[in-house]
Amino acid sequence: MRQQGQVFQLTGRGRDGERLWAYRYRAAGRGSRRLQRGGFASEADAEAALDRELDRLRRERRVSRSLTLRELVEVYLAQHDVQPVTIEKLRWLLGKATAAFGERRLGELTSLEIAAWRMTIPAGYRFEATQALRQVLHRALVCGMIDVNPAKVGVDNPTPRRKEQRPFESWEEIDAVAAALGRRYGPMIVFAAATGLRTAEWVALEKRDIDREQRVAYVRRSFTHRQVKLPKTEGSMRSVPLQARALQALERLPTTRSPLLFPGVRGSHLDLHNFRPHQWHPAQQAAGIEPHRRLYDLRHTFATFALVSRRSTCRGIWARA
Repeated sequence: MRQQGQVFQLTGRGRDGERLWAYRYRAAGRGSRRLQRGGFASEADAEAALDRELDRLRRERRVSRSLTLRELVEVYLAQHDVQPVTIEKLRWLLGKATAAFGERRLGELTSLEIAAWRMTIPAGYRFEATQALRQVLHRALVCGMIDVNPAKVGVDNPTPRRKEQRPFESWEEIDAVAAALGRRYGPMIVFAAATGLRTAEWVALEKRDIDREQRVAYVRRSFTHRQVKLPKTEGSMRSVPLQARALQALERLPTTRSPLLFPGVRGSHLDLHNFRPHQWHPAQQAAGIEPHRRLYDLRHTFATFALVSRRSTCRGIWARA
């Protein structure tokens, strides 16, 4: 046994019955995958081969430690096997770290300066930007490029408090906002509140996803960060029942050539960044809704109304019992 490696005799033998030797080692320290090579004619041959392999690893690690953070980020993103939209979000978040430390060597980064950098990030992105940096530096830690993760040890990153949920109080409020939005967008808001779909899901709905006879909407994709995102598996797709309000809202939609159910003015996916300040908030102001609700609160509204409806049904059953 030696540091980082071990030479041992195999139980099997060669074609002529001769003894065979092998070596094994862990490429990235304790807990990492153990690699093994065998078939050497003598213990000395196995030891020499192990020495050469460990020497190669040491040379590679010295090179790895000289990597800059920017270089590590590019390597990490190139090897990260996720959808393109996720890569783009990670690249954007990591851009905040590379702007500050991009040309610094990995071994030069310290927890103290990362903690100070973290406080310069706007509160809305602080947690995610720090997590993204931790994620990349963890890869460097596992590969033996650094001994500790300087974005984790000594750097607090508390989970942000969840935003307060503010569902609409009644269908009358939703109808008032829908009326203020007009024929193009009003039915869309009613449909969202009547189905409980996520914002990214109902923005991505296409006309072919609606089965009026079966009263079902099929959720096959989402639209986020201006890109269509498909589910990883067919099991991730789902069907959502359409209640009467949702079907009535669909009947009020204007006819368009776009394949999308709720297209923007030009027939492409609705740009929510423009929709919120120019249509959504003015419509709530016109309807007298205070405080203003987020678009995602339409999903919370669906859940709240469903819960109230179940409670009313249960009270009716107990009253008749």
